[in-house]
Amino acid sequence: MKKIILLIAIVATSMASAQKYFTKTGLTEFKASVEAFEPVEAKNESTTAILNTETGDIAALLFVKAFHFEIALMEEHFNENYMDSDKFPKATFKGKIEDFSIESLTPTEKEFTLKGMLTVRGKTKSIESIVQIKNTDGKIVLSSEFSVSPKDFDIEIPSIVRKKIAESIYIKFCYELIEKK
Repeated sequence: MKKIILLIAIVATSMASAQKYFTKTGLTEFKASVEAFEPVEAKNESTTAILNTETGDIAALLFVKAFHFEIALMEEHFNENYMDSDKFPKATFKGKIEDFSIESLTPTEKEFTLKGMLTVRGKTKSIESIVQIKNTDGKIVLSSEFSVSPKDFDIEIPSIVRKKIAESIYIKFCYELIEKK
């Protein structure tokens, strides 16, 4: 936990003199469903993200227990059996939007390449994705999607439910950032 706080402090310090946009209500969703079985999907509407508009550096943090499922038992199993969210309460992303320029943004989405490191359950994986970005009424809206494997983060799926959970987890996010003053 101290490492996560230190990471955010370092990112925030490095962005101290730069123009920053942020949110504390970003939407992060995942789907791990297999057809013919119950949907395995959840939403987290309290992701914190910060963007340095001068460099394109971006950092995001979410609390694992803030993911909510339609089925309460599924949420309990997710936190206790798969994510071990008492031991690993947060997930983080630290990366860069390549060739980012706030001046080039318009109300029409533009595509950029997002590269960075996703840390879940203490394991880190390199991520590269296309991110759509637009500037609407002074707000920067970022959205993207990518896939990861439970194996990437040492998440073991018991054999009894292995066929009910996808081998590739689809992650989608949408963050509406406002200028930090």
